[in-house]
Parts: sequence; C-alpha cells; structure tokens
Amino acid sequence: MKRLALSAALLLTLSACATTSDIEATRNQIDQVNRQASARLSEVESKLSNEKLLEMVNQVDSLKAEVAKLRGEVEVANYNLQTTQKRQNDLYNDLDGRLSHLESAGKEAAAQQTASQPASTSAAAADTQTSPDYDKALNLLRARDFPKATAALSLYVQQNPNTPQAVDALYWLGVAHTAQRQYDAAIEIHRRFAEQFPDNPKAPDALRNVANCQRDLGQADSAKTTLKRLIKLYPASSAAQKAREQLTKM
Repeated sequence: MKRLALSAALLLTLSACATTSDIEATRNQIDQVNRQASARLSEVESKLSNEKLLEMVNQVDSLKAEVAKLRGEVEVANYNLQTTQKRQNDLYNDLDGRLSHLESAGKEAAAQQTASQPASTSAAAADTQTSPDYDKALNLLRARDFPKATAALSLYVQQNPNTPQAVDALYWLGVAHTAQRQYDAAIEIHRRFAEQFPDNPKAPDALRNVANCQRDLGQADSAKTTLKRLIKLYPASSAAQKAREQLTKM
C-alpha cells in the first residue's frame, strides 16, 4: 500500500510538472506572437506615417506651384493693366491736345475773319462758323462723356453730311469709339476717313489710330502694315514720326 501511494504521488507530481511546462511554453509563444504583432503594427504605422508625410509634401509642392502660377498671372495682369492705362492716358492726352488746338485754331480763324471782312459780309462769316450741334458734340468729347459724344457726332454726320464739320466729326467719332475700346468700329471709321479724305490734315492720325486699334486687338502684323503705309504716304507728318518709334518697339 505504501508503495502504491508513493507511486501515485510521484505520478501526480510528474503530471503537475508537465502541465506547468506546457503552460510556460504557451505563454512564451503568446509573448512571441505579441512581440511580432507589435513589431508589425509599428512597421505599418511607420509606413502609413511616411505615406502621409509624403502626401503632405506633395500637397505643399503642388500649392507652391499653384501660388507661383497665380503670382505670374497677377504680374501679367498688372503689366497688361499698366499698359492699357498708359495707352488710355496717351489717348486722353492726345484727345485733349487736339481739341485744345482745334478750339484755339477756330477762335483765331474766326477773329481774323471778323477783322478782315466788312460789316456787310458778317452774315456770310456767321455761316462759316461751326453749328451748335457740332460744338455740343465736341464739348461732350472734351468732357470725356464718350457714349453721349458718340451719339451726338454720329447724329451730326448723318444729318449734315455735306458740311465741312461733318468730315472732322467723322474723325472724332472714330476717336470716341476708340476711347470706349470699340476698336472694330473705330478701325472702320478711321480707315474710311483716310481713304475718303487722304489730303485732310487728320488723315495720317486716322491711319495711326487704325494701327493702334489693331495693336490693341492683338493684330500685330496688321498694325505694322498700317504703320508702314502711314510712313510711306505721309513721311513728313508727326504721325509718321510716332509710327517709326512704334515700329521699333513692336
């Protein structure tokens, strides 16, 4: 009996030892799996972090490129605006100068005519003066009220086609269209003026106005052709001198 009891106790002890060993091995396996899982998780997190970082870098580069593009477009827009403003100011200055010269010349001619003619011809002298409608149209142009000036000049040309002022009114009508950037209408009017009245003192300026309108429409080749034609037809005119200067910059 003692031997049997001893054997049973030994068997239980061996059984207990075997169970503890298996548990320890299992724990070791679990710990190893946990370590592998943690390492894999860290690797995945690192990869995701790197991908996000790379994506953010790409987004920053894309934004920088977009900003550079927009900055370039703004610079071009500013340049075009400055160029347009300069051309518009040149047009206004030219307009003011021509109207002032026209006004001075008209007053001087009227004064000379009145002084040289006897009283009996004063009525005839009055007939040569500009009409109120024409003066009103020029005053609107001088005030830079271009829409109303355009309507007034156009109406005057239609109603008074045979008057001396109708020729000048046609020229100023083209200028009024140019001031409103209605370049196609201005080109048609100034071209017609230069063809119908080639001996008129304003014919060289009409051709130059055509070239300027063509330039502003982006028709550089046509503008160059018109300027060269102006120089050929009126080489000694001030408009031809300006045309030569323009050609060197085109």
